[in-house]
Formats: sequence, C-alpha cells, structure tokens
Amino acid sequence: MNDNIILIGMPGAGKSTVGIVLAKVLGYDFIDSDLLIQKSENRLLWQIIETEGLDGFHEIENRVNAEIETAASVIATGGSVVYGAQAMEHLRSVGKIIYLKITCEELAHRLGDLTKRGVTVKPGQTLSDLYAERIPLYEKYADIAVDITGLSVAEAVGSICAALNGF
Repeated sequence: MNDNIILIGMPGAGKSTVGIVLAKVLGYDFIDSDLLIQKSENRLLWQIIETEGLDGFHEIENRVNAEIETAASVIATGGSVVYGAQAMEHLRSVGKIIYLKITCEELAHRLGDLTKRGVTVKPGQTLSDLYAERIPLYEKYADIAVDITGLSVAEAVGSICAALNGF
C-alpha cells in the first residue's frame, strides 16, 4: 500500500490538475483530499474555514488525510496539509511525497480570491507571507521536489515521471 503518489505544494500549483493526468498516465486512481474533506463535513472548504476557523479546519484536514487508505493512487492534498504532522506521517507511510515547486510570482498569476478557493490565510497575511511560511514545510516532508514553474500540464507530468524513475 506504499505505492501511492502524494502531491503537496502551494494552492494553485496544479496538484489536482496535474494529479488527474498523472493518474491516467500511471494507470492509478485519483483522490483529491480537499473533496474528501468537503464530503466528510458536507460543506465547501471556505464554509468550513468560515465556521470552524483556521485551527478547526486544520484539525479536520489532519484527521481526514490521516485516514486515507488506498493503493495505486495519486493523492492531491490541500496546500495546508503540511500543518498536520499526523496526516503527513500517515501519507509518508503509504507512498512517495512529491512537492510541486512553483514561484510565488506564477502563483499570484494563477490564483484569484484565496478565501473562495479554501486557502487558509490568517487575517492580513499575503500570498508572499503564506509562501514563505509553507516552503520549509513542503521541503521537510517531500521525498522528491519537482519544479513545475512555467511548465504545461503535460510537461509537469513528464517531469514528475522522470523524477519518480530516478527515485
């Protein structure tokens, strides 16, 4: 059961988009952990954050990710999954963790309203602040880091496959 591929990285890095194509290329299932969270809570991410606050959301996210039991799957996680040590330990035990690196500048181009995307930002926190806070966590948990800045989805999937073959 440790044959899964777990994608981590900033919101907007392409974890879900790239993950679906990667799953097709590998013949794997695809799981979006944000959708699992929404299903378990019967609410959208931004509604959970609005109701439960950041700490409450992170507790739910940690629990849901720590309970994922699957094999031969690509798992796209939410950008804040790295705040949950229990979730990250579990994910590491069931697969390889790939950090999709992207510049803050490219993220700013891709992202619209962070709150409607379910991005956990503290009051007054900018995208740059969030980026600086999370990068060390992504690097800490990653088995492999793949820079996908400026790449198309197909190119990103190719880079991930090349990195996996070299791992």
